[in-house]
Amino acid sequence: MKGKAMVVLAAGLIAAGSVQAQDWPTQPVKLVVGYAPGGPVDTTARAFAKYLSAELGQSVVVENRAGASGMIAAESTSRASPDGYTLNFVASPTLTITPLIQRAHTIDHDKDFSYVGTLVNYTNVLVMNKDVPVNNVQELIEYAKKNPNAVSFGSAGVGGSNHLSSELLKQKTGTQMLHVPYRGNSPAMVDVIGGKLTYMFDITSTAIPFIESGQVKALAVTSRERNAGLPDVPTMMEAGVEDYEVTGWYALIGPPKLDEAVVKRIHDALQNITKDPAFIKQMDAGGYTIALSDGEQLKERAKREYAMWKEVIEKAKILENQ
Repeated sequence: MKGKAMVVLAAGLIAAGSVQAQDWPTQPVKLVVGYAPGGPVDTTARAFAKYLSAELGQSVVVENRAGASGMIAAESTSRASPDGYTLNFVASPTLTITPLIQRAHTIDHDKDFSYVGTLVNYTNVLVMNKDVPVNNVQELIEYAKKNPNAVSFGSAGVGGSNHLSSELLKQKTGTQMLHVPYRGNSPAMVDVIGGKLTYMFDITSTAIPFIESGQVKALAVTSRERNAGLPDVPTMMEAGVEDYEVTGWYALIGPPKLDEAVVKRIHDALQNITKDPAFIKQMDAGGYTIALSDGEQLKERAKREYAMWKEVIEKAKILENQ
């Protein structure tokens, strides 16, 4: 009799959980962003939140928890209640680069999060000071080999995506170029325009205005396919750098052990949003590419890119030089 009671109780708990997941959401959903207001991750998250709110029939409130390149937000998400009311709009470096650079933070891709899916891809673009006598990537490589102490590149900081984009270029082409880290992309771009730096990699959404105004030259984008916002700019592989691909992404993750029915509900919303012509147009204008995936594909992609950047970082001896 006692055994039957336990079975009935367990069945009741399962049924209650199913009903709860079916009714979700019954209150506002918090969308945590690991970067400050106004940046590309934040502005994209806020645009996405409006569409997600319409799909879920509940308010979706963006909460900025900036710091440690997104790790503060990620760690708070991993400790949140797995009820679906705390989600993280995460940028790929938080899961693929930052834990390799910032030794105070670690990540277990298999245990720390529930993965919902990727939303969009973004790419970097190599932009050059307009007065440097270089007009394509092969000319940059030749120029760097002939002038090993004259070529410098900027970044948003040690270990950032645009820093590692240049380290990967150096490793694939056997060139030596000087890294000059800044506190953000904007001051680095100012010095590329002003001639203090030879070039930098910048995210397309922020670089496009400088390219269109003629303040810098765009040599190549880092994605496998050409970018919709820069259709006339070749990819690095088209420009002759074999197997060169650096593509970042924005995705949704949640706390571990998030109910599978809730994950499915959110992913269904993602599918509808990424088919919406208005959303697609808004993303295209920012240089983003729709890249819907499911949670398992997202997790495997994060692990694969983590391994790739680990190799780049070790070869560049970045940690040894900190």
